[in-house]
Amino acid sequence: MRILMLGNSYIYTNNMPQMVAERTGAEVVHHTRGGARLAEQLNPKTEMGEKTQKALSDEHWDYVVLQEMSNAPVKSRENFLQSATALCDQIHVAGAKPVLYLTWAYQKDSSQMKKSGLDYDEMYHGLQEAYREAALIGDALIVDVGTAFYQQSAYRNLYADDGSHPNEEGSRLAAEIIAAIIMEDRKWN
Repeated sequence: MRILMLGNSYIYTNNMPQMVAERTGAEVVHHTRGGARLAEQLNPKTEMGEKTQKALSDEHWDYVVLQEMSNAPVKSRENFLQSATALCDQIHVAGAKPVLYLTWAYQKDSSQMKKSGLDYDEMYHGLQEAYREAALIGDALIVDVGTAFYQQSAYRNLYADDGSHPNEEGSRLAAEIIAAIIMEDRKWN
């Protein structure tokens, strides 16, 4: 099984792709850059976009995981939906299954949360709505790591010191959820 992960530092922090590989037995490749947006993965004029477009057209993948830049699905919802659904279309054409990695709100009361101009519940619900709409339109699996963070972060530290990125425990939780959804889907398909 081969998995391609497209996104940014929420994927590569703490070497989360390796954690997914260990839990699935898959070869996991990631095309990531800090702050990257899904639109960049679509644009063959960017270094990452060229690499991603070539990988989607020339290589076999079983699953392609899509992750948008932290608050972009809330603050730039239409752009996120356009990019996510365009990538889902490409992934289906390539014979793979798209997986949307629904991320989390910034840590409650963190400076990152304050800078965002959103409140914690608003960001959480906005991410839920945007990712679920994209999954419906793009006929994609959804990996809801955001709800796990929302439910568990009151009693379990899942955030790095910046209040945005996952700490190692947060990355491990994300990897477990991603692997569980993919392995469950694989069992039935």
